[in-house]
Amino acid sequence: MSNFSIPTEIEDYLATLDAFIEAKIQPLQQADDNMRFFDHRREHSRTDWDNQGLPTQEWEDLLEQMRGLADEAGHYRFALPREYGGQNGNNLAMARIREHLAEKGLGLHNDLQNENSIVGNLVQPLMVRDFGTEKQKSDYIPAMLDGKMLWAFGLTEEAHGSDATWMETRAVREMRNGKDGWRIDGEKMWITGLHKATHVMTFARHSGQDGDARGIGCFIVPTDAVGFEVGDYMWTFNMPTDHPKCGFNNVWIPAQDVLGDADYGLACAQHFVHENRIRQAASSLGAAQYCIDEAVKYAQERKPFGKPLAVNQAIQFPLVELHSEAAMLRQYIYSVADAMDQMDKVDVAQKLSDQISICNYRANRLVCNAADRAMQVHGGIGYSRHKPFEHIYRHHRRYRITEGAEEIQMRKVAGHLFGFMGRQKT
Repeated sequence: MSNFSIPTEIEDYLATLDAFIEAKIQPLQQADDNMRFFDHRREHSRTDWDNQGLPTQEWEDLLEQMRGLADEAGHYRFALPREYGGQNGNNLAMARIREHLAEKGLGLHNDLQNENSIVGNLVQPLMVRDFGTEKQKSDYIPAMLDGKMLWAFGLTEEAHGSDATWMETRAVREMRNGKDGWRIDGEKMWITGLHKATHVMTFARHSGQDGDARGIGCFIVPTDAVGFEVGDYMWTFNMPTDHPKCGFNNVWIPAQDVLGDADYGLACAQHFVHENRIRQAASSLGAAQYCIDEAVKYAQERKPFGKPLAVNQAIQFPLVELHSEAAMLRQYIYSVADAMDQMDKVDVAQKLSDQISICNYRANRLVCNAADRAMQVHGGIGYSRHKPFEHIYRHHRRYRITEGAEEIQMRKVAGHLFGFMGRQKT
């Protein structure tokens, strides 16, 4: 148990979620052989290998059923403001919830391979609330919450990942049919969810020089726009895939389809990075603790040569190291999440960005190490798909790259530590 004082109402809410899972989600998971999406058949059952490796329709239908049940029960929108049907869930609550759900292991309640959970991480409605015009708010937010409008995120390019300010996609002001607008040309990569998306948040440079933060806009491009093309879906370490390339060839959108200040579109991209990173760190921590606990349990049960594996220090010590790191990281994640709740986003970016990066890259590394150790302790069965460790490893390994590569996050920490980013550790 944690020594950090988690508010009673958060811990009580975990019990409410557990009861909901048992009453509504577990029966759905057990029905109609839906366990095939979670047992050793999971990758095959989730993947339509003959349709570009996309998720099967049955898998996506099941996730939609789960989200519907969670929304009906009032859990799915927990992190949203009450005005959008949420419960004003704060960063500490979301961190604790995400850790708790991931610590339960694989299940329909929390399948982060698709970023799906009974408690949703609903970023885009709040982005529109904070950056959108009044018309955009009225047009977009209700449609998003009803599932009628789905936005993908188009920042990364094939030649530009972490160096986003060097992107080659270009936007140029252009009048068409007497209307002011923008012509967009270029390409993007790793556009998750594009097989379902109705729009792509497309970041493109329209002024300034490579490396400048200013001069990049956030353009809301319909996926049915003339000149927009979906390219190859990139097969990944953990399948199915919904991460294609896409191209923009003389795509035109009206001027009102820019989100926020056209000169500072990257502010939209950065808007939720800290909240996302602390929540994802908590998920990795929970999954790591699950792997550690399962390995400890197995080591006590398995008795080669007439005695439990657990009596061997070669088994004990690596698990002690992992358990100790998880315990320390838990305290740090909670304390940073709590600090985030005490200040606005500007102060979070200035005062806590490096601490959030520490949480994130260390948790992502921890879960990979814990899953690997759990495989080793379990031996052959641990390497098989009849245990969940290979899936946990393959899934969470992505976050050492995609949630801001750990090298980028370490660079941010170094920037604060050595004073390159304005604040020097004393």
